[in-house]
Amino acid sequence: MAIFLDENTKVIVQGMTGSEGTKHTRRMIASGTKIVGGVTPGKGGQVVEIEGKSLPVFNSVSEAVAATGANASVIFVPPKFAKSAVVDAIDAHVPLIVVITEGIPVHDTASFWAHAQKVGKSRIIGPNCPGLISPGKSNIGITPSDITGPGKIGLVSKSGTLTYQMMYELRDIGFTTAVGIGGDPIIGTTHIDCLKAFQDDPDTEAIVMIGEIGGDAEERAAAFIKDYVTKPVVGYVAGFTAPEGKTMGHAGAIVSGSSGTAEAKKVALEAAGVKVGKTPSETANLLRAVLNASKG
Repeated sequence: MAIFLDENTKVIVQGMTGSEGTKHTRRMIASGTKIVGGVTPGKGGQVVEIEGKSLPVFNSVSEAVAATGANASVIFVPPKFAKSAVVDAIDAHVPLIVVITEGIPVHDTASFWAHAQKVGKSRIIGPNCPGLISPGKSNIGITPSDITGPGKIGLVSKSGTLTYQMMYELRDIGFTTAVGIGGDPIIGTTHIDCLKAFQDDPDTEAIVMIGEIGGDAEERAAAFIKDYVTKPVVGYVAGFTAPEGKTMGHAGAIVSGSSGTAEAKKVALEAAGVKVGKTPSETANLLRAVLNASKG
């Protein structure tokens, strides 16, 4: 089992003919993802050869879906075109839309997120995220596919690089799915959405949750874990050494007062029964200990 995607997921790439789109389409195909075509307005009718596959290019997502039966889209377009690309996918009722693009204006994200809610047919992952991977089945986005294998851990993370590190640290156990949700102030799929999906997935035995300073997403996730999640959860919050009041990295990582600090998030998570590591390696060891204890 996996959450949100599996070996049967048919993916179109919006922006496939651009340099980033072509590069990552090649990587996704090499890792086993079923790429069925691309969308670049104005280039419809072209066929692109990537990794030995002849991939058709369409002018719109609705055309691509009608021709290929695609049920997922991944977006590699510049920030100024991202809103129209996401809306195109929402209007085509694509069930899974993965927005890799970073630097999208917040009001654009708010606009397409509201549109997605109104239409009610699509799950959005991102923006400004690495995407998601079910090792050995499908990989949508930019996550390296060779750092871990299939297993029994679910991972949800705000940070791309920490996603990769945690996958590598726990490669001996492996993952059902790893989801990078992105660190922007407004995102589609949240920690809570992923925690619920992992709780409901019979093959996920334990969950790793990676957060970072800023906002209150981790505190809200802690409350959800307390009420709903019965599987063991371990956590890591990036930013313990960040100076107070300093904006760090992601646009979403803005600390205000005591809320949003790594320590406040750690306290909230531990109150919900989540063991929190101070480093990614310590977090990985906590996960191993939790799994070993559940066997015993």
